[in-house]
Amino acid sequence: LSIIKINLKLISEDLKCSDADELGKDAERANRMFTRALRKIAVVEKETDRLEQILNGFLRYIGKTELQQASVDINSLIGDMVDFYSAQAHSHSIIIRQQLYEKPLVCRVDVDMLKQVILNLFINAQQAMGNSGELIIRTDRQKKDAVIQISDTGSGIAPDKLPKIFDVYYSSRPQGSGLGLPTAKKIIEAHNGTISVNSDLGKGTLFTIRLPIQNK
Repeated sequence: LSIIKINLKLISEDLKCSDADELGKDAERANRMFTRALRKIAVVEKETDRLEQILNGFLRYIGKTELQQASVDINSLIGDMVDFYSAQAHSHSIIIRQQLYEKPLVCRVDVDMLKQVILNLFINAQQAMGNSGELIIRTDRQKKDAVIQISDTGSGIAPDKLPKIFDVYYSSRPQGSGLGLPTAKKIIEAHNGTISVNSDLGKGTLFTIRLPIQNK
């Protein structure tokens, strides 16, 4: 909020510092002033968007997780999310690899909420890798659980930070809200599932989601 206030004040000062007649006589000066104003407006817009995301994330986290469940093949849902995210991955030179279980993995899930979790993990992986790397998605069946594994070849997470990543408001990124992974954990646990993480510093990170398979 302080950044927004400062930039709004500077914009106001820029636009008030000279009257219209003076600006009309000095086109170059007017152009510089408006260019500065536009840059400050862009900062305000970016900061406002970030605050909106944090607020929305907070509201999702504190809100009651009411599931709208349906029977869904996890492999199909993963395929949809890969199709959705492939253009974004390509723009960062990230290769997506899928290794899906050979049979359907049908679970009772809230499709929109589970997609939110998957997308959040994709975005985290991309941010960890920067502008190159591999995003690997695997599915499997282990006893009565469907297993989703999402791994990256990014920078990894330091051992002392790993236990904190599901804590509310904890983030290793300066611009992170610290709500993405806690919200993901809350959603998965609302499905009677689990989410866990393993990471090797300098090599990458692996998230594992387990969801109960629907009884026939």
